[in-house]
Amino acid sequence: MFIRTRESHFRSMVKAVSWRITGSFDTFVLSFIFTGSVKVAGSIADAEAVTKMILYYLHERAWSVIRWDQQGQTGGGSSSS
Repeated sequence: MFIRTRESHFRSMVKAVSWRITGSFDTFVLSFIFTGSVKVAGSIADAEAVTKMILYYLHERAWSVIRWDQQGQTGGGSSSS
């Protein structure tokens, strides 16, 4: 028997935030390399952090309802969540 599991909204949000921290650091470093300005690099990283976090969250939620190529977990024991 297969059990379809879904991620909670909270888990998707935590994943979005952790990924944005990593992505924003990368954006900051690249922006600094190209511009030579900490202020400009920080502004670019700040702006993209907000928009990309929202886009990532929406992307995760959209994919959570698409059943294409998903495999469930076999159940046998009790579930504690």
